[in-house]
Amino acid sequence: MKKIKRALVVVLDGCGVGSSPDAAKYGDAGSNTLLHVWEKKKPDIPNLIELGLGSILGIDDEEPVGCYGRMREKSAGKDTTTGHWELAGLTLEKPFPTYPNGFPEEVIKKFEDETGMQVIGNRPASGTQIIQELGNEHYVTGKLIVYTSADSVFQIAAHEDVVPVQELYHICRTARRILKEEHCVGRVIARPFIGSAGNYVRTGNRRDFSVDPFGDTMLDVLKKNHLDVIGVGKIEDIFNHRGLTASDHASGNDACIDSMIKTLRKDNWKGLMFVNLVDTDQLYGHRNDVDGFAECLEAFDSYIPEILGLLGDDGMLIITSDHGCDPTFPGTDHTREEVPLIVWGLGLKESVNLGTRASFADVSKTVLDAFGIENNLDGESFFDEIRED
Repeated sequence: MKKIKRALVVVLDGCGVGSSPDAAKYGDAGSNTLLHVWEKKKPDIPNLIELGLGSILGIDDEEPVGCYGRMREKSAGKDTTTGHWELAGLTLEKPFPTYPNGFPEEVIKKFEDETGMQVIGNRPASGTQIIQELGNEHYVTGKLIVYTSADSVFQIAAHEDVVPVQELYHICRTARRILKEEHCVGRVIARPFIGSAGNYVRTGNRRDFSVDPFGDTMLDVLKKNHLDVIGVGKIEDIFNHRGLTASDHASGNDACIDSMIKTLRKDNWKGLMFVNLVDTDQLYGHRNDVDGFAECLEAFDSYIPEILGLLGDDGMLIITSDHGCDPTFPGTDHTREEVPLIVWGLGLKESVNLGTRASFADVSKTVLDAFGIENNLDGESFFDEIRED
């Protein structure tokens, strides 16, 4: 294989494979998302194991059919934006700001002044818990629930009957405009919910409002070279819609996988499809739901044979992640972990151990190398190691 026609990069959100060397700085020493889920639930994931996950985790002695390895995050942080940007070739020298004590008074005051709405909350919290705690007050008073986490996020929760979804999006755009320079958080997140007292539930109308990438990414380079760049799931949010030629903001793994497969069945595109499968992180990792996490992995695994069959003779699949979110670990936040690297293609070698890569950016460098595109992005390509001569 000299060049590829299609690259499919699938990010299994929050699926780390063991603590990074600097995990202790983040309070995450000992975390190992996929291994701990495997040890507790033994999920039925034969296709992932056969592709190389078994070798990565040390749970299978058979030679995998895919190429495999691990990647360490070079950027500081353990959040979605930082992880995805580095996968796309953009390494952050300075981490996004976080707010373990809530946002400073000047930020909240400016937000209240510009939106004309008061704030309650303003502290780190679990999103599912804070709407139960403050949902009634919000419903009666109309005050916005603002909260954060260990990540660089400014989250705004509002009942859809109190603040219509489009209005909430407008409020988030206002917050995005305010949060700049020293308070330039990675994402402002709209968190709509419905229901009644004691039974509030978040809806699928979540939207992320990211800061514009600070430099070119793999997406920009591919688009400039007149290739298709298709985002599925929250990819468009993470990159602030930049570098994409098409996007499907599908909500949840089922919808994202359906969108991915429908696109793979089409012959009228050449380039990259970049997919985020969020449920392992959003629904199960943050909620310490090991059972749900295992079942979610099984569901994705069941689609792998169809995905491989549709990829074609000149396609390349990369399965990886953006950080950890160990559901067995204390707390409900992301975990600073290495991520899996699984690569497969009919024109690629089998069973190549790619070792532990120094940066997530090796993904972007390899994808661009596989398309024969010169670039100045971060990372080191491993394409020569895996392509058949």
